[in-house]
Amino acid sequence: MLSLSIDYMANSAIMEQQLQLNEHNKQEYPPMHTVEHILNRTMMNLFGCGRAVSAHIEKKKSKCDYLLAEAPTKEQIQKVEQCVNDIIKQNLPVTFDYISKEDACDKFDMKRLPDHVSETVRIVRIGDYDDCLCVGLHVKNTSEIGQFVIVSHDYADGRLRIRFKLVQ
Repeated sequence: MLSLSIDYMANSAIMEQQLQLNEHNKQEYPPMHTVEHILNRTMMNLFGCGRAVSAHIEKKKSKCDYLLAEAPTKEQIQKVEQCVNDIIKQNLPVTFDYISKEDACDKFDMKRLPDHVSETVRIVRIGDYDDCLCVGLHVKNTSEIGQFVIVSHDYADGRLRIRFKLVQ
């Protein structure tokens, strides 16, 4: 686990709190990882599905899988791409908050967290558009992402796979 010291003001006194966070086991490309969050929220908003059931995030090209009852139309896929780019263009701040695992249980899906998760978890917020638990690397503002492009997609057995990249 990673020990993090955070200073904050409380009742005009400075207090130091030691947080124990999970260490992260991989180094994502921050723009691609951040756009994954935006894509997940967009899919949830447009299709009522959950966040990606699997994802492979790389600098050159990435993919996410979603469970859907039926295949989306070409127009719906174009709308996903447009919505993600509309959010990117809003230049939203990407911020972090830290809360207890107990408080997170009431607000977030905890199924994907490891059994040995720390008592303190990190929330990644993209403006008012998305918030989720995450330990990965992210940009500070969506203006750092570039343009989101869906390279291809396919649907089989209730699973939609979206392959995407970022261009400057």
